[in-house]
Amino acid sequence: MDVTHVSETEPLGRLRKAGLRPTRQRLALARMLFSQGDRHVTAEQLRDEVAAEGARVSMATIYNTLHHFTRAGLLRHVVVDAGRTYFDTNTGHHHHFYVESEHRLIDIDGDTVRLASVPDAPPGRAIDSIDVIVRLKPDIRA
Repeated sequence: MDVTHVSETEPLGRLRKAGLRPTRQRLALARMLFSQGDRHVTAEQLRDEVAAEGARVSMATIYNTLHHFTRAGLLRHVVVDAGRTYFDTNTGHHHHFYVESEHRLIDIDGDTVRLASVPDAPPGRAIDSIDVIVRLKPDIRA
């Protein structure tokens, strides 16, 4: 297959453009991740989707693949707290609302959040990115 004719939106095209070998399992997981538009998934949610399709993929393979995709720039790793991590297919500049009662992330346009100042990084370190998570709960006044 000629890679120059593969769309970046197609799983095979995404993997090749990112320099990842398109194994059968990577392709299957890429189809699940990228065929539904921008989304936020946990490894457990992805495992459940794989199982619903009748496929068998170990959790270790799912985690390894998600981390490979993240390192390759195909996904963004979003840590909500110590026990809840999401993988975001939207790798552009944005932040998140976190609906605590639903364990759900909602994208916030990156240009709508403005920080007045950011502390200097410690010696020997550089700021890589700033992620803002705004936690939501039901409004009892509504």
